[in-house]
Amino acid sequence: MTDSASPRTGPASHIYFSQRLRLHYVDWGNESAPPMLMIHGGRDHCRNWDWTAEALRERYHIIAPDLRGHGDSQWMVGSSYEMNDYVYDIAQLIHQKGLAPLTIVAHSMGGAIALRYAGLYPENVKKLIVIEGLGPSPKMLSERKQMGDDQRIRNWIDEVRRLSSRQPRRYESIEEAYKRMQEENPHLSPERARHLTVHGVSQNEDGTYSWKFDNYVRAFSPAGFDEKVTAELWRRITCPTLLIRGTESWASDPLEDGRAKHFRNAEVVAVEGAGHWVQHDKLDEFLGLVNGFLGA
Repeated sequence: MTDSASPRTGPASHIYFSQRLRLHYVDWGNESAPPMLMIHGGRDHCRNWDWTAEALRERYHIIAPDLRGHGDSQWMVGSSYEMNDYVYDIAQLIHQKGLAPLTIVAHSMGGAIALRYAGLYPENVKKLIVIEGLGPSPKMLSERKQMGDDQRIRNWIDEVRRLSSRQPRRYESIEEAYKRMQEENPHLSPERARHLTVHGVSQNEDGTYSWKFDNYVRAFSPAGFDEKVTAELWRRITCPTLLIRGTESWASDPLEDGRAKHFRNAEVVAVEGAGHWVQHDKLDEFLGLVNGFLGA
């Protein structure tokens, strides 16, 4: 698919409920085909998968949710967007729509959610593709351990207090928001950046535009990242797993830092010249890896 073309037919929007939240997802149709779930990352939205879904929609029944606090899903009351709550939402979507067993493709925080779900319900996942979803590197976690529990919680309180007074940034036009999108990820082509911007903003009553995500999703949980539980869940994953990273990303190599050893059946692939958003930065290479892994 060429970069200049938008997906030929958009997906249908639907709503489901989880923990009393009204959550949104899109469905690309083809319900008789094997189910595939695509989970976006933090401060992103479900339409980030449009190019990937367009390439796979003839072979799979693709559903892509907006996580709570993101896209067109409801924001929660309070500030603690905890990992297990995200996992519950995904578990509910799979349960309510009868999607298991299924294939999951996920990015960043969405990847962490997918890995945790696959460790909890290994029988429900046939194949798993995760782009940079392993969370903080061992080096980052080691640095955080130097901080006492009291200081970590105090820092969280300060962060949430700061976010409580932070108003969503307002852009005078979609063009202005689009330029900010390009600054955030210079790997994006103009066409892709514009598409992501159009689906990532809402118009305010005064005519300005703001990003759809809740600013509270920026706050890192004071509970920290439990390496022991996470590693145990990774070891419970039984399906073939493809772990993808970009060589120009901040994410560390799971082969070099030792995290890959926790997986029973995982292949790790690095994509040259890609940053954190491999599915955007090197779409053709990414689709080639996906098709090879899925057996196209």
